[in-house]
Amino acid sequence: MSNNLIVGFSGNITRPSSTRAFVESVTEALARKVGRQHVVFDIEDLGSSLAAARSVAGLAPEARNVIRTIVEADALVIGSPTYKGSYTGLFKHVIDLLDPADLRGKPIVLTATGGGDRHSLVVEHQLRPLFAFFEAFVAPTAIYASGRDFIDGTVSPVILGRVNQAITEASLLIGAQPISAAVAAE
Repeated sequence: MSNNLIVGFSGNITRPSSTRAFVESVTEALARKVGRQHVVFDIEDLGSSLAAARSVAGLAPEARNVIRTIVEADALVIGSPTYKGSYTGLFKHVIDLLDPADLRGKPIVLTATGGGDRHSLVVEHQLRPLFAFFEAFVAPTAIYASGRDFIDGTVSPVILGRVNQAITEASLLIGAQPISAAVAAE
């Protein structure tokens, strides 16, 4: 069931955040390409109930609404700052609250930011396997950007090329995703 919404979720825990800004720009570009609305969330949007939550039911109502919006999205743009070679712990905690079926078949674009090239495989070694567990449709092109990839607040041409490739792939996944209720009911 389509809600005509592309959702970005960033694992940053501070604002302002280059990771959130990057996720926002990719989310907006994808939404524009597929003619949908978009919204972006980060860890801060889940509030203080996140740390003690053992399930989605343990979250405050506002945080449950964020999770519901993520689960019901037509597609996701996921991003995390790289911390010690992986995604952040609170980002993983949010993902751990989801039911394994929540993201099944959902198109996802993976992004990550970090301080240097030595963290560039975080998208392939950490994020991609995580969302494979959920049986999501992860776009083949993932995007990692380091501080040097941002020039005066915009991404370098190399990163922009990867963003455009990932958006093209995700738009194909979004277009192929919906199976009508009539077909599913047969």
